[in-house]
Amino acid sequence: MPELHICPKCGGQMEAGFTVEMTNGTFFPTLWIEGEPEPSSWTLTKIKGKLKRPVVTYRCRACGFIESYATKEWTGKFPT
Repeated sequence: MPELHICPKCGGQMEAGFTVEMTNGTFFPTLWIEGEPEPSSWTLTKIKGKLKRPVVTYRCRACGFIESYATKEWTGKFPT
């Protein structure tokens, strides 16, 4: 059974979802990356070797407030 989240603004029920990043018509789930952003000439931002966590976003069904959390370590495959 999904964990119940209550909106801190209005007390309504929140539902889990995710936000996406889009590049060249491709959609990727948003990731939290440890540390400061470092420029890269090839990928614009270096992420190789850094801890990555998927971001889960909760939206209140009543007022629309959103709240995001970086969850367990990312295990998916993205170009790094």
